[in-house]
Amino acid sequence: SILLPLNSFNEQNTMKIALLGYGKMGKTIERIALERGHEIVLKIDASSEEYDITQADIAIEFSTPKSAFANISNALHKGIPVVAGTTGWLEKYQDAINICKASDTAFLYASNFSIGVNIFFEINNILAKMMSSYPEYAVAIEEIHHTQKLDAPSGTAITLAEQIIKNSDKKEWKLGEATAEEIPITAKRIENIPGTHIVSYQSPIDTIEIKHTAHNREGFALGAVLAAEWLLTRKGVFSMKDVLFNQ
Repeated sequence: SILLPLNSFNEQNTMKIALLGYGKMGKTIERIALERGHEIVLKIDASSEEYDITQADIAIEFSTPKSAFANISNALHKGIPVVAGTTGWLEKYQDAINICKASDTAFLYASNFSIGVNIFFEINNILAKMMSSYPEYAVAIEEIHHTQKLDAPSGTAITLAEQIIKNSDKKEWKLGEATAEEIPITAKRIENIPGTHIVSYQSPIDTIEIKHTAHNREGFALGAVLAAEWLLTRKGVFSMKDVLFNQ
């Protein structure tokens, strides 16, 4: 079963947090972290120059695809564990893992920190396994986000596609029109939409859909703080699945 450590964090272990990225998500994370008794010691945005990351116990990274890896690698090189939620930089993900291991610290990346989305991932994985026996159903993914989101498709949509690929004969995903061996992903940008993801299986006779709709940023921010609380005393490379299932 999924364990949600919403009220289990020991107040004696409050964290000094560096926020690497101080946009809307960073501000929401700040509020939730303060409500849970933590301290924000750094707030870094695009205009920030040199800063001392070592004053923090842990860093939470929600910046931009352009600056994410520099933020992450700087913290890891200094031995500061990092929880990262920025998407669109994953061509350097293995480099981040290597730095984490060399620095003997901890790193956790998730394409989505929402507890609900991570439950959705588990459902998607199970459904993909079931549907692999029914090739008459054509699979597709649609994601809708706010107009400020810089990357497309979303990291969450890519995670959903990768799960399906592992459990089917699909070879890869494709933004827009796709071949029979690809999973088509449609990415829409609409004002004030926190995030919606739909996985559909369509046949000539019916359609099966699973859908997750975020109503605000609260779930993403809370999940990131919970992940930081979980990661603080650990070393290694982890995912949000570890937070939810490996208490």
